[in-house]
Amino acid sequence: MSAYVVRRVISMILLLLLLTFVVFILFSLLPTDPARLTCGKSCTPEIIEANRHRLGLDLPVFQQYWEYLKGIFVGRTFAKDSPDPVVCSAPCLGYSFKRGEEVFVLIKEGFPATFWLALGAFVMWLAAGISVGIYAALRRGKWQDKTVMGISLAGYSLPSFFLGLMAIFFIVIRLQLLPYPSYVSPFENPTQFLQTMILPWIVLAILYAAFYMRLTRNQMLEVLGEDYIRTARAKGLPERIVIRKHALRAGLTPIVTAAGLDLAGLLGGAIITESIFSLPGIGSLAVNSVNDADLPLIVGITLVTATFIIVANLIVDLLYAVIDPRVRLT
Repeated sequence: MSAYVVRRVISMILLLLLLTFVVFILFSLLPTDPARLTCGKSCTPEIIEANRHRLGLDLPVFQQYWEYLKGIFVGRTFAKDSPDPVVCSAPCLGYSFKRGEEVFVLIKEGFPATFWLALGAFVMWLAAGISVGIYAALRRGKWQDKTVMGISLAGYSLPSFFLGLMAIFFIVIRLQLLPYPSYVSPFENPTQFLQTMILPWIVLAILYAAFYMRLTRNQMLEVLGEDYIRTARAKGLPERIVIRKHALRAGLTPIVTAAGLDLAGLLGGAIITESIFSLPGIGSLAVNSVNDADLPLIVGITLVTATFIIVANLIVDLLYAVIDPRVRLT
């Protein structure tokens, strides 16, 4: 088991290094001039050239990448030869001159809203999707199964912006069952936090639970047809033991894969949902950074989002080894 973990961790580290290189090179090839974006409307050719030199943008691309990579671990100082240098402490993902703030600090400020949104929706869709999917599989071909599949198809087909706008219009504006969303920390005002997050959680849970209903149902139907399941039933084992200990565990592999990647994707920002419900998360920050052409912030958010997905892949691989010991031998 330890050798398996070491191999996966080393692979993750190498992939993270490759990720930083690819992302940095891709953004360095954009036609936008980063030096032009640092001085707003007052830019002159002389100011642009001076900023390019101060920020090291006149260095070769690979040297710029080395400085960027080194800054992640030990920090970095921008505009060293200017009277007012900018110190970016580790982990330095760049500096947003438009906002006058470190990229990592901006992402850290937006992360709590995204984290609570992703976590709450994840728990809701996983509980609903797996339980209802098992229920549909055990009643294959009956009206309960057809109803569940019809509901999942409808939920999977509805876009998040439609569900979000309908929830705000009917529940907040027309019926006034909840106040308009205004995010606060759950540690400051738990009641307002729940009132703000419940609708975004439900919207995301509907979209994802619809997929997990179908996935769980298909996996359970496949596993329930195996010989060892019929043998377990023939031995007289209770149905709940057959389902929970044998069938569900065998069918968990694709569910774990999808759950890990979906959660990692949401931790990188649910752009549409956060924008509709005015949540100050990473998704809203990404939209604003694109609108402002804030290149350092765009690069930082891209790296953080991709890192979440890579780490999620590692966690999924480790869970595979727990669920199926045969995976450890690969």
